[in-house]
Amino acid sequence: MGDEVRTLAYGSWPSPIDAALAAAHDGHPEYVGFVGDEPWWTEPRPTEGGRRTLVRRGADGTKESVLPAPWNVRSRVIEYGGQPWAGAVVDGEPLVVFVHFADQRLYRYRPGGVPRPLTPVSPVGGGLRWADPQVLVDRGEVWCVLEEFTGDGPVDVRRVLAAVPLDGSAAQDRDGVRELTDERHRFLTGPRISPDGRRAAWLAWDHPRMPWDGSELVLAGIGGDGTFHGARTVAGGPEESIAQVEWSTDGRLLYAADRSGWWNLYAEDRVPNEVDGLPSVERGVPLCPREEEFGGPLWKLGHRWFAPLECGLIAVVHGRGATTLGILDPETGEVVDAAGPWTEFAPTLAVHGDRVVAVGASPRSAYEVVELDARTGRARVIGAAHDDVVDPAYYPEPQIRTFTGPAGRDIHAHIYPPHNPGCAAPGGELPPYVVWAHGGPTGRAPLVLDLGIAYFTSRGIGVAEVNYGGSTGYGREYRGRLREQWGVVDVEDCAAVAVALADEGTADRDRLAVRGGSAGGWTAAASLAGTDVYACGTIIYPILDLAGWATGETHDFESQYLESLVGPYAEVPARYAERSPTEHADRVTVPFLLLQGLDDVICPPAQCERFLARMEGRRVPHAYVAFEGEGHGFRLAETMIRALESELSLYAQVFGLNPPGIPTLELAK
Repeated sequence: MGDEVRTLAYGSWPSPIDAALAAAHDGHPEYVGFVGDEPWWTEPRPTEGGRRTLVRRGADGTKESVLPAPWNVRSRVIEYGGQPWAGAVVDGEPLVVFVHFADQRLYRYRPGGVPRPLTPVSPVGGGLRWADPQVLVDRGEVWCVLEEFTGDGPVDVRRVLAAVPLDGSAAQDRDGVRELTDERHRFLTGPRISPDGRRAAWLAWDHPRMPWDGSELVLAGIGGDGTFHGARTVAGGPEESIAQVEWSTDGRLLYAADRSGWWNLYAEDRVPNEVDGLPSVERGVPLCPREEEFGGPLWKLGHRWFAPLECGLIAVVHGRGATTLGILDPETGEVVDAAGPWTEFAPTLAVHGDRVVAVGASPRSAYEVVELDARTGRARVIGAAHDDVVDPAYYPEPQIRTFTGPAGRDIHAHIYPPHNPGCAAPGGELPPYVVWAHGGPTGRAPLVLDLGIAYFTSRGIGVAEVNYGGSTGYGREYRGRLREQWGVVDVEDCAAVAVALADEGTADRDRLAVRGGSAGGWTAAASLAGTDVYACGTIIYPILDLAGWATGETHDFESQYLESLVGPYAEVPARYAERSPTEHADRVTVPFLLLQGLDDVICPPAQCERFLARMEGRRVPHAYVAFEGEGHGFRLAETMIRALESELSLYAQVFGLNPPGIPTLELAK
């Protein structure tokens, strides 16, 4: 392209990163595991109906998609899902069980064969669902979480640990599934079985708490007949969150708990106690006490931030804000981090011998499957390798910043200035900026290459990702800032970053926008209704009506989330009304774009429709784009393309930009 730099207004820079390219690279590998000595994982296929496939890496380094379309390896347990597959080697060949998204049945598969169902279909409500499986070849069973709907309502559901026969005898027979636990707890994770096969451990929690508010570590004995006995809570509680539990190879119980204010690793003290044949567990010994996180929010069953190695060391994903992959020596408390370009690791880990498989990314590379040799410290990419589909000179160059918010509180953010090697703006012009509010809200925006962000920055539009108060990665106190303050602290923190960027001369004060999806969609809408900071906003599969969401309009997992985020509905109903954008549609006076999946059961379309009804006749320019076949989080390439182009068109119209080649979004009044 030569070295010539053109002078063009912000927002009109030509870019090789189009919406189709961004869509094709959306999503990332997940749920790594070993089948024998082969690493396997799931990968997205946006252009194949948005399905997820299972990928294996052979000993010779070749990779293959194990299941053809339309097989879709994805669980709907708690709607966000969880570990959807597990495998073992039987008679020298892989045996894999997986959940198929369309019917949520558990299937058995051997490469070269045809998947065979192991579980029946239920006609009741959302049916039978499965997650976090473990294949126990010697018992001829798969032990996993069973979610069973008992009626047609979203909260008519029970969850237990269950054993599914591997021989397919329960494929048409619900009674053939053996339940391992009672319904003492509303939510639980899959069982982790001790090396001697005599004990099982899992996590549990109950309404109104979310797992990051308070959860329990439950321990039970396993009888010779495969039944559980003596189940009791040995750690955790209403004010302590346990994010993960595992067994070390020498039979110690390991878990990540936030009792210090940070999710740190603990090991049991093995104190003899013959009651129920189970050793008692004292409050665990901290293995590496640090003011950083060795765990995170349990949005999906089977998230893993640590994995014990056979040699006694522990692979860990840890950090403060960003996460890295390291090897922890539990005897000394020392952590040696993997060398390499990756600055962020996802909560998925698998180990085999001295090998650790993880999923890492950086601001210059998307998520890829990484293998670390725990003996040598050498790390390499073994799957989903990042490919520079355009010149990396077009990638954004982020800045990690901390801003000062109301009452002097810190606000963490990633700032992505406009960046294009072939273009510069006229002197004196300040760029438009879009504030991105992440979902969750108990979550965090990772600092990784996102072509959705590059789509805007390469055209001359800045992006500010705000890890507002309530975000994870900065300790329990920071996470707790949102307690009963949702719609206040998140809105204030996003506005504070936007105004600070304008005040320091980084952004154009008159060309600020806000956008977000899910909980971020709530923050975007609440920001338009509650502040005068933004000239427009993009609201994606949002929560807009707190009272409706709290009284039956969402799924069971989050049905009482607002008890902590807003307050008990029975006690503070006025607060629910006061903060809801739907109740204050008259305060929204700037243009907005609303994007919604019509199959969304987490933030249903009814929320958008109610909000739009309140906007009728108010002559505020807006567009509502609803997508058939999409749920919570867009997965189809054509959806993502239209969503990105619509969003850019909104900013072009409001900010007076002229991006080349973008269809015009029709704004109604």
